[in-house]
Amino acid sequence: MPAVSKLVPEETMFFLCDVQTRFKHPIFGINELVLTINKMLKIAKVLGIPVVVTEQIPKGFGNTIPDIDLPSLGPLLVATIAKELYSMMTPEVRAILHKRPQIKSVVLFGVESQVCVLQSALDFIEAGYNVHVIADGVSGSNKEVIPFALARIRQSGGYITTSESASFQLQRDAYLPGFKLFSNVMKEEKENTVRTSQKLLHNRSFL
Repeated sequence: MPAVSKLVPEETMFFLCDVQTRFKHPIFGINELVLTINKMLKIAKVLGIPVVVTEQIPKGFGNTIPDIDLPSLGPLLVATIAKELYSMMTPEVRAILHKRPQIKSVVLFGVESQVCVLQSALDFIEAGYNVHVIADGVSGSNKEVIPFALARIRQSGGYITTSESASFQLQRDAYLPGFKLFSNVMKEEKENTVRTSQKLLHNRSFL
């Protein structure tokens, strides 16, 4: 029987991969991608989930797009890490995870699906983490190859999910504290969720 990995807030960390200013124009569906990312950051705030951000050679590619509301995270923003590796599994990230042995699941979103997201997912899986990739939270400069990158992650033991599905799985129960805040976020994001799904999931349905 295949292993089952459920998302539990206390055992989960979000990773935002390389959504930087120089990548803004080449990335397919960048506006919708930012909407999904900001929704996931709102969920992180409601549920108290820590977030790690990486930036690929920021001197050359700029910092994280300002439209992404990182300041709102406050102390939940664990670190913004500059990297040269394509993978997010840098020594700094390994150290962050080492200090948090309770973390079992990684929720991954960002760019590019076929490069940094894929290599990050494989490294996290190899390190023993349950990796959940947000299908409407990743993209790249060539939309045609994105489904193949996601399929490669799934073949390696990762889980391909959506922002809405992952959010509800993390909330778990309508009677838990904070459900009203969670419900408000999901209602506020309803139209954006439809928009992002239509744009970013259209070519990924065969997964």
